[in-house]
Amino acid sequence: MDKNHDIQMPLMADLAANNKTPEFLLWIGCAGAYDERYQKVIHALIIVLSHASIDFAVLGPEESCTGDPARRAGNELLFQMQALSNIQILNNYKVKKIITPCPHCYNTFKNEYPALGGNYQVIHHVELLDHIISDNPDYLSSWDNFEGKKITYHDSCYLGRSNNIYDQPRQIIESLKGTLTEMGRNKEDGLCCGAGGSQMFKEAEKGKKEINIERTEEILKTKAEIVATACPFCLTMLSDGIKTVEKEDEILVLDVVELFNKAAEKSPT
Repeated sequence: MDKNHDIQMPLMADLAANNKTPEFLLWIGCAGAYDERYQKVIHALIIVLSHASIDFAVLGPEESCTGDPARRAGNELLFQMQALSNIQILNNYKVKKIITPCPHCYNTFKNEYPALGGNYQVIHHVELLDHIISDNPDYLSSWDNFEGKKITYHDSCYLGRSNNIYDQPRQIIESLKGTLTEMGRNKEDGLCCGAGGSQMFKEAEKGKKEINIERTEEILKTKAEIVATACPFCLTMLSDGIKTVEKEDEILVLDVVELFNKAAEKSPT
């Protein structure tokens, strides 16, 4: 992949003005819009989508929160207000397929919007990456910069237990020739990063240990050099945990699409 590849972010409104409808809407999400660290993940994803010639567009200023945090915090009215507003915008643009890097957005679109009239084919970016690799067996043939590196993968609750997406991110890591080293608690038995259920937006209750620190201790036991995840909440919580134990110079915390893109950038092709 050409690391100087031009990044195109077409807007749905601009395409609609020219009577065009892209195959996919890329839903950036709140983290992608406001979190400087996660914007790097979005940047990597857009490079991959552009290189793979995926026909997509973004809502830009028309995108709002899906309402997931509001519903998890118990504010059902706010959730429905946000959801119905989004559904109106999406249906006006005749959106059929949505790509999102956020498991919370994924779960909300896929499992909760249909009850309110929002019916879409929802694809998480690890599913898309896995399809890209599966459809192009030689795509990664020269990418070997993760060979010999220990990589552990943290399962997002909403991607894993809620939607049974376990194999795709692991297949991507193995395709990149990384040595997958599982934590003791993984897949169906994986441990939450500590941010779910709107815990990300409130002070923690009193207890003996923060959940992300406990998860960090499990990461350390694997002796992995890289922690991969596929959720903006998990990325933040695990990064904070690694910093708390002062291991940020030894252990990288990366989204799966960042691994994918880093491998591409270092490939000779």
